[in-house]
Amino acid sequence: MDTLLSKHWHHLSADEVEGLLESSATKGLDIFELEHRHAHFGPNRLTPQKGKGPLELFILQFHQPLIYILLAAALITFLLQEWVDSGVIFGVVLVNAIVGFIQESKALKAIEALAQSMEGSATVVRAGKKTVVPSSDVVPGDLVLMQSGDKVPADLRLVHSRELQIDESTLTGESVPVQKRTEELAQETVLADRHNMAYSSTLVTHGTGAGLVVATGDSTEIGHINALISSAEILATPLTRKITQFSGVLLWIILVLAGLTILAGWMHGGSLLETFMAAVALAVGAIPEGLPAAMTIMLAIGVSKMARRNAIIRRMPAVETLGSTTVICSDKTGTLTQNQMTVKEVCAGGGCYEFAGTGYAPEGNISLSDSVIDVKAHGVLIECLRAGLLCNESRLIHNENKWGIEGDPTEAALVSAALKAGLTVDSSEQEYPRIDTLPFESEHHYMATLHQTAAEAHGIIYMKGSVESIVSRCQDALDSNGDRTQLDTDLIDQQVEEMAIRGLRVLSFARKIPSAPTSSVGHADVSEGLTFLGLQAMMDPPRQEAISSVNTCQQAGVRVKMITGDHVVTAASIAHQIGLDGTTKDNMDDFAISGHALTELTDQNLVDAAGKIAVFARVTPEQKLRLVEALQAQGHVVAMTGDGVNDAPALKQADIGVAMGMGGTEVAKEAADMVLTDDNFSTIEAAVEEGRAVFDNLVKFITWTLPTNVGEGLVILLAVFLGVALPITPVQILWINMTTAVLLGLMLAFEDKEPGIMTRPPRRPETPVITQELAIRIGVVSLMLVAGAFGLFEWVLSQGQSLEIARTVAMNMFVFGELFYLFNCRSLRYSMFQLGVFSNRWLILGVTVMAGLQILMTYVPTMNLLFGTAPIGLVEWGLILGGGLAIYTVVGTEKWMRRLKHNE
Repeated sequence: MDTLLSKHWHHLSADEVEGLLESSATKGLDIFELEHRHAHFGPNRLTPQKGKGPLELFILQFHQPLIYILLAAALITFLLQEWVDSGVIFGVVLVNAIVGFIQESKALKAIEALAQSMEGSATVVRAGKKTVVPSSDVVPGDLVLMQSGDKVPADLRLVHSRELQIDESTLTGESVPVQKRTEELAQETVLADRHNMAYSSTLVTHGTGAGLVVATGDSTEIGHINALISSAEILATPLTRKITQFSGVLLWIILVLAGLTILAGWMHGGSLLETFMAAVALAVGAIPEGLPAAMTIMLAIGVSKMARRNAIIRRMPAVETLGSTTVICSDKTGTLTQNQMTVKEVCAGGGCYEFAGTGYAPEGNISLSDSVIDVKAHGVLIECLRAGLLCNESRLIHNENKWGIEGDPTEAALVSAALKAGLTVDSSEQEYPRIDTLPFESEHHYMATLHQTAAEAHGIIYMKGSVESIVSRCQDALDSNGDRTQLDTDLIDQQVEEMAIRGLRVLSFARKIPSAPTSSVGHADVSEGLTFLGLQAMMDPPRQEAISSVNTCQQAGVRVKMITGDHVVTAASIAHQIGLDGTTKDNMDDFAISGHALTELTDQNLVDAAGKIAVFARVTPEQKLRLVEALQAQGHVVAMTGDGVNDAPALKQADIGVAMGMGGTEVAKEAADMVLTDDNFSTIEAAVEEGRAVFDNLVKFITWTLPTNVGEGLVILLAVFLGVALPITPVQILWINMTTAVLLGLMLAFEDKEPGIMTRPPRRPETPVITQELAIRIGVVSLMLVAGAFGLFEWVLSQGQSLEIARTVAMNMFVFGELFYLFNCRSLRYSMFQLGVFSNRWLILGVTVMAGLQILMTYVPTMNLLFGTAPIGLVEWGLILGGGLAIYTVVGTEKWMRRLKHNE
């Protein structure tokens, strides 16, 4: 059986499938064979993937270069019996580890969601008897019966089908249910066109059918997607990659400087304790301890802001990734479109009428030649719409101010169009009660209904179906006056071609007056002599808000690409309507490509195509994944949107996966980094804007915090090389770094978005966090902090003051230097007066609290004892504040000069 399960089942006849599976299309499997297959194939479930346990996740939080240094510092100070220093350093490391553990504990659970999607029951025939069993109990060879509302339990080769339609949108991206049949297909037929197959987890929407199970569990198509999800790499975000690189460089710099400190201390004849404490102080000072916690908190604030804009972030670093996005790969169905079929055009009596409105809501004007018409004056239009309303098995449902459907979306669109013209279901059914129905069958491609009517003694037959099946049976047509006239097949062909180019799905309508009274309708009754009524063309329309959002993203330098399982023509038409870059009516062949064509491309050609082409249609889950990888190979930061099972591997592989919260599957949500609660593409635009603001504020924080770390390290190094006492101790450094990070730097998270944030191009992925301009600014501020702190430290000692007072002055110089510099960092371009001095009230609060804490640190005896500080006088305070004001003035002048240079 293992070799049989790799067969192209769609390419085999039903009889061949029976033989290969050693089963029966009428009786199913024998009872004894069932036990053998249960033992051989196991339960019909997806194999869960083993993930990291809680202990492993927690330990991994310490696996970072800078954490190694802090742990070493904590150990050394512990061995040297510096209990306070050791305890504070280890406490900082532990807090950062706990924050990281909580964040990563929200790991993806896509595999579990997939497994849950396969749970349920199935109706099977075994040994000739029908029974209901758990879906997990189904085995290859089982005969499964299906009806409307059932979830397909495994991959099936259909052997019976009666009006069977299956919604495969979550697996293939096809926007409407697929009509199923049983005849064999060509071997190269792509998955979305395999109409004789039914796939696990898809939903039966209409009709009945039966199929033999050909694959279960991991061998199903959804099992294959499970494997793709497992193999997809969870990428680090642009910021975390840059921070990792920064940490690696900083690690070596700190180790070199610590080594120089020990060497210099030894050369000056210092004791082992003093030398190690100096090296520890340098390491602690140079490491931005507050950066991990501050980044996490700032990202959490961004998460909160996005939640208020209908975007739920599942992985916090995704907030920043949004601001770096260069390409958005969007699914079409339900993301850029409404996933609701809508009649857009009706051609009848020689004229083509345009229908306004979207979705199933029966609201919208009807126009002819751009003028709104009185529908009652257009009888041929009414007759065509009546045919669509009566020759129909579906219904519209209005609940809680929302329109839904019961039945087939295409038929529901016909009902909505008729209601827009003033027809009603109840009155039409009373005026034209149905006598008999000739149901739709795949081999005939049409449906017909027989009705009684007072106007015709013999009744009337209404018929709908494909253009080819209807027109070939018509002998005449209705003209604009409702009179019979010659059938113009050339005009019909032209209208159909124009509609197809626009991506519209076209149905044809006709009627026939029986020549004698009848109570039934058969194929012979509609084989000829029909009167052509017209065409109704429909589509899944684009979301109006998606059009403006795509335009905004493209103006912001973010390219939008459509990756869908739908047909090429339909996808290309939607892309043109939405306004994707490079899409025009004249070059649809140049910007759209099918999945079949993609299979012919080499990896390098695929990379080239991914960069140039805007629309990828009829693609498989594997191809979606490859396209994301191809774009990433070009250096793009890729956001992938989707709502179906077929989107899950690409969602996980993308730098940020975006799932639809309302219409999306649980699989897609679990595989994504962000979930849109309103299923609205425009929310992505808002999220990108918020992500850019979060990144701006993170850069402001890093630009603000690094001068302190550089300055503290240089002060320690300078003191050691000069052979003097350390101006600040390790525990004082930790106090400065942690308290200022929270009370000062963190307040930058509340800065408003700067003007023009969505008109500038996205950051290039290779651009460093700290640009040359910012590096120069950081260097200048670092040197000013060193000069201020070390200069005041030596001056206080020269005045005969104690070492504790001198260190208190140096410590306060760092804090108030940071405080004044904070106002410079509210914007990297503009002054705080241009932003509004009090526009960030949180920042004002943080500055006030920090100043109060420094006063307590300076004058409260307990704090003096713990941190080695001492009270200082007004003269010292004056010099400290003067140093801070000098830093603000120098940086403000530098920003002003740069604005003049760039004419801002």
